[in-house]
Amino acid sequence: MEKKERFFSRAKRDLRKNRGIYLMAIPVLAFYICFSYIPIYGLQIAFKDFNLGAGIWGSPWAGFKHFQSFFTGPYFWRTLRNTLLISLYTILVCFPAPILFALLLNEVKNKAFKKTVQTVSYLPHFISLVVICGIIKEFTQSTGLINAIIAFFGGTPETMLINPARFRPIYVISDLWQTIGWNSIIYLAALSGIDPTLYDAASVDGAGRFRKILNVTLPGLLPTIIIMFILRVGQFMSVGYDKILLLYNTNTYETADVISTFVYRKGLIESNFSFSAAVSLVNSIVNFLLVIVVNKISAKVSETSLW
Repeated sequence: MEKKERFFSRAKRDLRKNRGIYLMAIPVLAFYICFSYIPIYGLQIAFKDFNLGAGIWGSPWAGFKHFQSFFTGPYFWRTLRNTLLISLYTILVCFPAPILFALLLNEVKNKAFKKTVQTVSYLPHFISLVVICGIIKEFTQSTGLINAIIAFFGGTPETMLINPARFRPIYVISDLWQTIGWNSIIYLAALSGIDPTLYDAASVDGAGRFRKILNVTLPGLLPTIIIMFILRVGQFMSVGYDKILLLYNTNTYETADVISTFVYRKGLIESNFSFSAAVSLVNSIVNFLLVIVVNKISAKVSETSLW
């Protein structure tokens, strides 16, 4: 009983002392409660034949029917393959790029040039995705800028976004252009936190610039890289459907249709809410398991983890 009273007394003192911080936290908590936790209640429609008129409670239970329908359906392997490949290519290209970009910027001594490069690299992040996709479509048309360059060097122009083989490279390269500058911010912040005396000690030992990067910069950056990688793996199965929806078409379904776009078509266009909820639930469970596994491996190998 005394422990309980001491806990509440400490909580009251902390609340009075930091009431401003708690007030600022209320909107954040409200957002996650309303849009992340309360909607969990609706997941039960994945196990029902949901009907809008009957509502969630009035809809009959269907068990695992929708899960079985997805796993045995004709589009399961296609959407799974595309999701895995696009996510893998994006991680391989877009995850290390901001790290390298941050390392290069960190070595630039001219402040004006450094700020200019940073500003230019951040700009694509602030452009609307609809505008970005419109630019990509214009540039990849048979008469677009990219094809004009290809034709200049003797190539054959083509409308790239109707060619299934071109979709994944276009998606990954454009994603790199959009994210490299913005994602480098956190690494630049981590680099600024490395003790400068370590570089001085490395200079005394005769280390050059490259050796300093290997022996001082990268070890100092490693915890941040690991945490960011764990968070990125947690989104492995959640390829950005909005961008794919804006870029793909029926000609490129074979290489562009991912689980999230499949869920969109089944749920919103065909109004098969129970089926789309079942597929989304599977997707979320896989992402959750990936975070758990990668975090556990990271904790054992490097002693750096989310928890």
